[in-house]
Amino acid sequence: MAVKELSPNEATLLRISHDFRTDTITVPTDEMFDLMKHATRGDDVYAISLYAAADTRLGISLAILQEDEDTIALQNKIAQLAGKEAGLFCVSGTMSNQLALRTHLTQPPHSIMLDSRAHVHCYEAGGVAFHSQANTISQFPENGHHLTLEEVEENIIQGDDIHGAPTKVVSLENTLSGMVFPQDEIIKISDSMRAKGVIMHCDGARMWEAQVKTGKSLKELCAPFDTVSLCMSKGLGAPIGSVLVGPKAFIQKAIWFKKLFGGGIRQAGSLALAANYCLDNHLPLLSRTHTLASHLAVSLADVGVRILLPTETNMVWIDTVPLGFEISTLIAKAKESGVRLGGSRLVIHHQTSPDAVEKLVEAVKALKEEYKHQALVVSEEEEKMWKGFARGEWEKVPKPRTKRLGVLVY
Repeated sequence: MAVKELSPNEATLLRISHDFRTDTITVPTDEMFDLMKHATRGDDVYAISLYAAADTRLGISLAILQEDEDTIALQNKIAQLAGKEAGLFCVSGTMSNQLALRTHLTQPPHSIMLDSRAHVHCYEAGGVAFHSQANTISQFPENGHHLTLEEVEENIIQGDDIHGAPTKVVSLENTLSGMVFPQDEIIKISDSMRAKGVIMHCDGARMWEAQVKTGKSLKELCAPFDTVSLCMSKGLGAPIGSVLVGPKAFIQKAIWFKKLFGGGIRQAGSLALAANYCLDNHLPLLSRTHTLASHLAVSLADVGVRILLPTETNMVWIDTVPLGFEISTLIAKAKESGVRLGGSRLVIHHQTSPDAVEKLVEAVKALKEEYKHQALVVSEEEEKMWKGFARGEWEKVPKPRTKRLGVLVY
């Protein structure tokens, strides 16, 4: 019997199902594209550009002037779910984070307090300095998992000392490296900072993962923050987009900066409708990705792979050196089976195939046998710790020797 040749899109989906580099590489389905054809086709930029003149001269509200119904529907839906007054659809999480910070930070000198591993700090091309002329105060948490109130209070800058840049914003990330920021600690930080007049922002690019993991509502998770960036691409699998939520006056100001950044989307409706579809249809799939990530972590730990961070949602962080070989060796071996890795970070997404997980585990087993004479002697205590990480358990997380995108540094 002749083997059916895959179409280009079918071949892409097959490759993506075996790709552990990130969760932004998911591909739109035919059903999603069929839906996008029926989206509203209003010009979102033109409508917003009218807002400045109309609001000043005529007193017409932003809600009346926005033209594209599907974009408005998505923004309102996400804002309502998050318990905020308004939302703004943006092209990326980097843009929504930078828009939020630029809108909050009105006059230098000023600083932002955040985790040293934060996306805002490490992976947004220096946007905080470029757009907002802000200093960043970065801190690696003592517990290796999340910042605590004590650490935030010890590091923020307040008062009239002209040698420092006063801290105006504390920016937290949930999830960070796949780890869920404990809600009780977020609330403590928020209560303290708000009492001091410090603004709370959250990079919630993967907050959907935290929602599924904790069972808490999005509104509850967002309540301690003044503004939140919620990515529709990571995890949920939308083709593009992130929604910034916050007070209505704040969002109206952020629209100006969105235009300044060149972030306008003319006929945004099809993209907004696709994001809305993903929220309804892909959010329920995230629990499966957590289960699959946990299975992968436990399987690798049982083989002898060092698990670097607790596997709490859809990420598994690994170090293969205890088995006698580098991560680059595993990347090459996995490629032979059609499995693609980008480094020590393995990310499960809603289109990841269980078959890919098994192929990866088998590749590790084969390399373990090949390099058995180079394997390291590992203490029982360390092995117990990383097997606990594989199950999502932790007491204290050692500072990992990592650099960009999870490549290990020794």
